[in-house]
Amino acid sequence: MPDPLSSGGTRAGGDRLARAALGAAAGLLLLVLAVPLAGLLLGASPAELTRGLQSPQVMPAIALSLGTTTLSLAMIVGCGTPLAWAIARGAGRRWRAVETIAELPAVLPPAVAGVALLLAFGRRGLLGGALAALGIGLPFTSAAVVLAQSFVAAPFYLQAAVAAFRRLDPDVVLVARTLGASRSRVFLTVAAPIARPALMGGAALAWARALGEFGATLMFAGNMPGRTQTLPLAIYTALESDVRTAQSLSILLVAVALGLLVAVRAGRRA
Repeated sequence: MPDPLSSGGTRAGGDRLARAALGAAAGLLLLVLAVPLAGLLLGASPAELTRGLQSPQVMPAIALSLGTTTLSLAMIVGCGTPLAWAIARGAGRRWRAVETIAELPAVLPPAVAGVALLLAFGRRGLLGGALAALGIGLPFTSAAVVLAQSFVAAPFYLQAAVAAFRRLDPDVVLVARTLGASRSRVFLTVAAPIARPALMGGAALAWARALGEFGATLMFAGNMPGRTQTLPLAIYTALESDVRTAQSLSILLVAVALGLLVAVRAGRRA
């Protein structure tokens, strides 16, 4: 007959071993996440980082990034909110296909996104001839930067917006319709205001993704200072000649990302 005390001690020993293994695995991943950030933040003195931000390529990249991401976000929110409402209210295979297509850019490799944009809007692309006939040339322009940012960032807003609209109490919509409100009025005066916190969180995430976009922008818009060189592209360029400038810009983006993350979490708790 097994000794209960002995079996209990074995289980306790096994539990401690399991906790130690789980703690080691968690600590390893935390180390992998934290050490690069520490290297970025502690790898230079404040004076060196300040000098890095004085590089002549910094301000044009900041100005271009702020301008293009603002336009991208306006496009994403303005067009994405009604699309998210339609997806959330729709049913059947057709709307599931639309939702899949809308979310697909979020998981595409950046190089694939860049090639797709070139083959769609390039001079020899799917719509290139029609755009050329109208005197429009998108590749390697600031407009191409906006389009690339919108393409990769829109799914982040759409996912948040669709989820928010699906959580909306159907009775609220039904009451509004019963009182005579049109579908568009229900959307504008009932659904969108109720979902506003989630929409703002999704917009913040989309803006952060647009600000950090690199691969698709490089392939579709190029890397021309003052014209298509955004902050990530300026970091890429600075690495070839001025590591401190690259580090300073990287820390700037980290600070922006941290601020957005804190704001989104605060909005969710509110």
